[in-house]
Amino acid sequence: MRFNLVLALFLLPLTALAVKKASTDRFETFLARSQAQSPLKLDDASYDDLTSTPRDFAVIILLTALEARFGCHLCREFQPEWDLIGKSWIKGNRQGNSRVIYGTLDFSDGKGTFQKLMLQTAPLMLLFPPTEGPGAKAVTEPIRYDFTLGSQTAEQVYAWIVRHLPEGPKPEFSRPINYLRIVVITTTILGAISFFSVASPYIMPIIQNRNLWAAISLITILLFTSGHMFNHIRKVPYVSGDGKGGISYFAGGFSNQFGLETQIVAAMYGVLSFATIALALKVPRMVDPKQQQVAVIVWSGIMFGMYSFLMSVFKVKNGGYPFRLPPFW
Repeated sequence: MRFNLVLALFLLPLTALAVKKASTDRFETFLARSQAQSPLKLDDASYDDLTSTPRDFAVIILLTALEARFGCHLCREFQPEWDLIGKSWIKGNRQGNSRVIYGTLDFSDGKGTFQKLMLQTAPLMLLFPPTEGPGAKAVTEPIRYDFTLGSQTAEQVYAWIVRHLPEGPKPEFSRPINYLRIVVITTTILGAISFFSVASPYIMPIIQNRNLWAAISLITILLFTSGHMFNHIRKVPYVSGDGKGGISYFAGGFSNQFGLETQIVAAMYGVLSFATIALALKVPRMVDPKQQQVAVIVWSGIMFGMYSFLMSVFKVKNGGYPFRLPPFW
């Protein structure tokens, strides 16, 4: 009996040493594989091996579904960012001093793991802290990172990982320079400058044309004073029935409006504006007195008739308005 007790006490340190050595050998094996590919591509067996306890290193795994038949757009959007995190980490930590392994488990390669974890959505990132050694935690459950806010940048996820890892050396994240983007932007800017230099003799007279800007300003003013933004904010109907089988083009009251009503009012304002401009600018420049007289009568008649129509519309909007102007009584 005493011999068995002594033998057990002698073998206990050797057993603990063997377990620790096995965990260390496992880390070295996965670290060597990470030198060629980081994050590691996992399946059910390698996932279980990597996350098994005891473990003196941290493991970060992204569970995803990249195939198009799964319809996970978020998975495909985040995957380049995740690959960038893994490559940046292994680049700054070739010796494995941080003792962290990155891996990716796709649904097509790890259906058993997804079923075991009872996952219904992807992507999901799991961070397994070490269970022994420096920074070890007694809780074996992983820390979850859910992508509830949509796709995340590599910088955001990297910062979350660093916050939840034990104390120790952590490489800085570095996003590689996108030379193609620099070339495209530079080429676009130079092309725009060249085009403007060549086309400026033809474009500048158009841009500096006062009549063009006056027309644009007038159209914009008419558009917004007629209630265009009101329609977009309130989502008003285009027309409505009048309750008698007909169509009502104007909504009664100041707080109601139809889409077609806005267009009619804008057209009325446009005709009135054009008539005013013609009487103020065009008619005085006519050389023939008879043509000038006819133009004054015509434009004045148009203005008078349009004001009459405008007042009749205002009467519909405000039934208590007492004034009217012929011919639209």
